[in-house]
Amino acid sequence: MVTPISAHHAHASGRIYYGWYIVAVGFIANVTSSFALASTLSIFLKPMTLDLGVSRGVFSLLRSGEGLIGAFMAPFVGPLVDRHGSRWLVTGGAVVAAVGYFILSQVEVFWQFVLVRWTFVTVGDALLGYMVINVMIARWFVRKRGRAIAVSSMGIGFAKIVMPFLVVPLLAWLGWRHTWAVFGVLTLVLIVAPALFYIRRSPEDMGLNPDGLDPVAVTDGKTPRPQPSAGSEARIWTRKAGLQTRAFWLIVAVFGVSAVGVTGVNLHVFAYVTDLGYSDLRAVGALSVIASTQLGSPLVWGLIADRVDVRWSTLAKFLIQAAGLIVAITAGSLPLVYVGFFFYGVGLGGNMVLQDVVWARIFGRLSMGRIRGLGILMTHSFAALGPPFFGFLFDWTGSYTVPFTLFAVTLVISGFLSLFIVAPPQADTA
Repeated sequence: MVTPISAHHAHASGRIYYGWYIVAVGFIANVTSSFALASTLSIFLKPMTLDLGVSRGVFSLLRSGEGLIGAFMAPFVGPLVDRHGSRWLVTGGAVVAAVGYFILSQVEVFWQFVLVRWTFVTVGDALLGYMVINVMIARWFVRKRGRAIAVSSMGIGFAKIVMPFLVVPLLAWLGWRHTWAVFGVLTLVLIVAPALFYIRRSPEDMGLNPDGLDPVAVTDGKTPRPQPSAGSEARIWTRKAGLQTRAFWLIVAVFGVSAVGVTGVNLHVFAYVTDLGYSDLRAVGALSVIASTQLGSPLVWGLIADRVDVRWSTLAKFLIQAAGLIVAITAGSLPLVYVGFFFYGVGLGGNMVLQDVVWARIFGRLSMGRIRGLGILMTHSFAALGPPFFGFLFDWTGSYTVPFTLFAVTLVISGFLSLFIVAPPQADTA
């Protein structure tokens, strides 16, 4: 095993940059955080609603509450990352979430389940989740930021592939309560030691520069690659200044409105496929198709974002996501359902990378925690509407066709709005 100190010396001799150790921890943290995701909870939806006697709409309110709690925590957590780094936040979050999973194994009624999810699990996930991880990585990378965030985000795709094949047998063998206890053990095992041992606040704290390179134009031996300007990355933004920019609110609109549909689909996709008349195993297949694309596609989107204007990358990802969803909801056969969710997942994989690249490109790496925290407050508030919107529309119409169609239209609109995101002038900072 390479220790942090030896890793530093390894980089000095030209073999590795320590930031990639940070990315590796981010990958593991994203795997761990996936235990709380809507896509994981969707596998529990049918057995838990039947056992606890609640409708899908009422059950979906759980995710709304979680989204709002995470949203309101973000403006407080973000500045902590800027000031103190992520080491203790990620470690503490893992412990809090694990305690929550253990308590979930003991609940008997729905309100107890909601209370534990809204306190221990949601709070823990907010401390170790993707915002903290991506803000951490953004401090270590500039030129390779897109691919670094992409590699870390692949942990979510990896977990989504594995999760259905882990959870379905556990549900059959242990029941849903004890399955949550297994998640508690895995959370502690996977994240506590790596977070304590490897996470460091910034490259400057280790005598390094972002990307492990001198702050000058970098070439690949052939042609110079464009670098983000030093001024852009060095800006220090206050919350007030960020809120006064047009770019802030446009980013919120683009990713916030589309998040309504993402959270709705994530929670209801398993039920949607089984409602079409296919077995649980076929529904797991649909989840796996989406997950498999989220394992590979983030890296592609990250490489694209490092080379192409991120606005055009964002437009492409929204259009691909919309096209895939339309195929999935109009398909007359299971193979076409899978094809639709494949392209939907490819686009969704871009969301895991491009959103944070956009925030970092506009507001730089030194203030990303406080600005990103404000952004998450807004976008998560939108996202909280998704699960009950889909759930209650299902209860009303007896079908997922209406919410899925509205989501596809929203994706197209968000894609074209992304073209109008531009960096604020220098005078808007401070």
